[in-house]
Amino acid sequence: MKNFKKYIFSFSVFLSLGFGGVFAQEKDKNLPKANEEYAQNKFVDAEANYRISGSKFPNRTVSPYNLGNAIYKQNQPAEAKYAYAKALKSAKTRPQKHKAFHNLGNVFMKEKNYTEAVEAYKNALRNDPTDEETRYNYALAKKMLKENPPKDNKKDKDKKDKDKDKKDKDKDKDKKDKDKDKKDGDKDKDKKDDKGDKDKKNNEKPEDNGKPKPTPGGISPQRLQSLLDAVNNEEKKIQDKVNAQKVKGKPTKTEKDW
Repeated sequence: MKNFKKYIFSFSVFLSLGFGGVFAQEKDKNLPKANEEYAQNKFVDAEANYRISGSKFPNRTVSPYNLGNAIYKQNQPAEAKYAYAKALKSAKTRPQKHKAFHNLGNVFMKEKNYTEAVEAYKNALRNDPTDEETRYNYALAKKMLKENPPKDNKKDKDKKDKDKDKKDKDKDKDKKDKDKDKKDGDKDKDKKDDKGDKDKKNNEKPEDNGKPKPTPGGISPQRLQSLLDAVNNEEKKIQDKVNAQKVKGKPTKTEKDW
């Protein structure tokens, strides 16, 4: 297990910087800045810039992939899983697919979802059979799955027992309902009306109950506020730069007139 922790939780060094450097584009100014922030362990700021980069260049793989790494570093593996899945949709090369599947396997291992972890590492190896770290994690995931098999059989048995009990209860209920309908049908009608009013009340807008609305992707309000602050700070820097250019006067025209 000691080696397992070393492999599983040191994955970002293995992937993030090299992956970002290979596929970064020159015009994407947010991506290199996010990579610098990631290297400085400023994961919230890095996440914000990766999100900006991804929104500007939605067809590229590197931003969502590195976004997943930044989120994973903030101990949010379930959320990171969606970023890796998005990276896989736009991945075109085997190295890209290998790294994304590898990290996806790490997420599943942390969630103790060994069935999905085995499949993720298997797909990673299909794209790079030579990677020893992936091969080790794949073997470990299979071992953990063998020691912790899915409890499908027990669930199926419980479901069958519940279905049988439900059928028996339904039969008894039908018999009682028939006897009861003969005596007080009007009372049953009033109950149905009351139930309809109750259902109508329950179907009213959920926001009226005073509880906070869930944020997209399961992001906590605190993390969402941190991201908004980081984005606003980035936008302020850009605006300050634009204002500084305005003060200097109009730029000299360098293109030729034809």
